[in-house]
Amino acid sequence: QRHILNDFLSVDSGQPLSGWCDLQLHFTRMGLRLLYQWSDFRFQPWPESLTISTLLEFCSWLLFVTVRRGILKLIHLSDLHIGKRVNEVSMLEDQEYVLRQILQIIDAEKADAVLIAGDVYDKSIPPAEAVTLFDDFLCRLAKRDLPVFIISGNHDSPERLAFGNRLLEHSGIHISPVYSGKIEPVTLTDEYGAVNFWLLPFVKPTHVRRFYPDAGIESYTDAIRTAIQHMALDKNARNVLLTHQFVTGAATCESEELSVGGTDNVDAEVFEGFDYVALGHLHGPQNIGSNRIRYCGTPLKYSFSECGHHKSVTVVELGAKENLELHLCPLTPRHDMRQLRGTFAELTDKANYSGTATEDYIHIILTDEEDVPEAVGRLRVIYPNLMKVTYDNTRTRTNQVLDKAEDVHLKSPIELFAELYAKQNNQPMSDEQCAFMQELIESIKDGVE
Repeated sequence: QRHILNDFLSVDSGQPLSGWCDLQLHFTRMGLRLLYQWSDFRFQPWPESLTISTLLEFCSWLLFVTVRRGILKLIHLSDLHIGKRVNEVSMLEDQEYVLRQILQIIDAEKADAVLIAGDVYDKSIPPAEAVTLFDDFLCRLAKRDLPVFIISGNHDSPERLAFGNRLLEHSGIHISPVYSGKIEPVTLTDEYGAVNFWLLPFVKPTHVRRFYPDAGIESYTDAIRTAIQHMALDKNARNVLLTHQFVTGAATCESEELSVGGTDNVDAEVFEGFDYVALGHLHGPQNIGSNRIRYCGTPLKYSFSECGHHKSVTVVELGAKENLELHLCPLTPRHDMRQLRGTFAELTDKANYSGTATEDYIHIILTDEEDVPEAVGRLRVIYPNLMKVTYDNTRTRTNQVLDKAEDVHLKSPIELFAELYAKQNNQPMSDEQCAFMQELIESIKDGVE
């Protein structure tokens, strides 16, 4: 092994480097020389367990670290909705659980900065326990000596969220102030130069029009375009924008607040000058056009329309200008959110639920034609975190408009009730039901007489 290494290291590496292979060879020789000297100092003789393949593997790692150390790694988060309740169930413990996972991902990825693109809280006046949880999360981020960039979303109060932001800047926590018509960047520097972070909170056309009354702002696109036009963008530097809007063409779900008719849409072309746009507002992770404009999505599922989502953390790797890569780190919830469908008998049969995650947050769709008495309470014995029970049967599949009955004076009480029942349930009464109603009507009449 020593003879082979001597032959390899004796090759003249002072020649000009050309191409990736020469660069790799140069770093490999450099790493081997360091290890060779270290081994002479520490081990006599050379340890048999330290093979050439092990050394080459180490040198490949050394090359990877050396070449990639200029990559700026950003963690993109949004729509935490801390303090949210889903079907009257508090999600606070689930949020605390997933925020701990996010911290572990930040550590594992060796992130350089964290971006939180709005909707930190679910309410503009969040409950005290929600504020406490976010405060703890920020403190843990600050201890990691990481710059953190935060903007307010449509669920947040920009004034409350920005409280103390000038003091927090000394800890590396940068929170967007209330929009005032001017946005100054926060700049980080790496070996490729400056990276400017622009914090544009959720704004409506009226917010921007107040500062630029002559800009002809009629739509959300006009508002965002005007706000960006008044940023002093250096297009030779790398620019990252955090904003919280609905970009045209994005896929939506039930848990989001959107305007009727798409009046809050923003055209993606307004973001042309940015190297990465960290979006918040929509709960499904997705790119808009390319990976340069992205919604990272929520860290948790907040409605049953999100059952098919795969929640994750978006990791942004920003290299030299126009050099951008993304990858995802999956998140595992404390309780998943699922839908189950079947008859009451099927869903309570132990053979069907044994070994499944019965403690998940569950929406059960019963297909029984008749309503099951006390279905929710009986199902919760098996599914303790049952959130919702609905029916899908003949009655519910067709929605008929209940209008006033016609020719009332020509019809008997049982005929009128039979019409109402058929419209409401999309099926006629059975003979047994008819007999019961006839008896009930007669007893009522007898009592009145």
